[in-house]
Amino acid sequence: MAAVSPSSETLSDLVAVLRAAGCVFAEEEAALLVAAASSGADLAAMAARRVAGEPLEHVVGWAEFRGLRVAVAPGVFVPRQRTAFLVERAASVTRPGAVVVDLCCGSGAIGAALATMVAGVQLHAADVDPASVRCARRNLAGVAAGVYEGDLFGALPATLRGRVDVLVANVPYVPSDEVALMPPEARDHEPRVALDGGDDGLDVLRRVADDVSLWLAPGGHLFVESSERQAATAVGIMARAGLRAATATSEDLYATVISGTNGPVPR
Repeated sequence: MAAVSPSSETLSDLVAVLRAAGCVFAEEEAALLVAAASSGADLAAMAARRVAGEPLEHVVGWAEFRGLRVAVAPGVFVPRQRTAFLVERAASVTRPGAVVVDLCCGSGAIGAALATMVAGVQLHAADVDPASVRCARRNLAGVAAGVYEGDLFGALPATLRGRVDVLVANVPYVPSDEVALMPPEARDHEPRVALDGGDDGLDVLRRVADDVSLWLAPGGHLFVESSERQAATAVGIMARAGLRAATATSEDLYATVISGTNGPVPR
């Protein structure tokens, strides 16, 4: 599919339209829309979707994440750049050939990134949202990952019990009454199940923590993302689940990651 070649006047008009709609990076967005469009009519339709508030990633069909082009479809959670820190923390303890689970996987971006960073991981991914599972299967097709649809651990094969070396669970952590305060791109176009974490934002983390010891191998690790203000509570949740918990932060990415280790690390 060849990109369109608009005149400089048409491109300037597109930038102006995007800027008027509140797109801060209008020039960059215009270039991405032009590259993705197959015709002038296609470009006009895509621009209209963007002006109406649809996430740019949904309009062009992909998001950039740790150097990867990750397919995303309308209605699927768009991977956040801050989540690169979650990937880095998980990768730091993932050995080649490890059993890795990407729970609440969304588009599968985290699992895809880990598979490029650590050779030969045995990757499994799961999500409750059917559209997300379809995207994840597309994004993980090249790494022979198992991708499953279902609610948390209930989606995983029973054969993984007690064998997971690294479990990354990018659980929703926005408190229910704060979802309405999120940018409209998220609250109106991404699945509520990927955003809403309950009264204090940590309900899904509690559900993960309740069962995680049944799935982690001895010395296995759980990694989740949270806000800075939730970190102390999240550490307590992991500690009550029997995990040795710790917090790491990235000021550059404005990211907070909570990790938990299952028992003693094997020597």
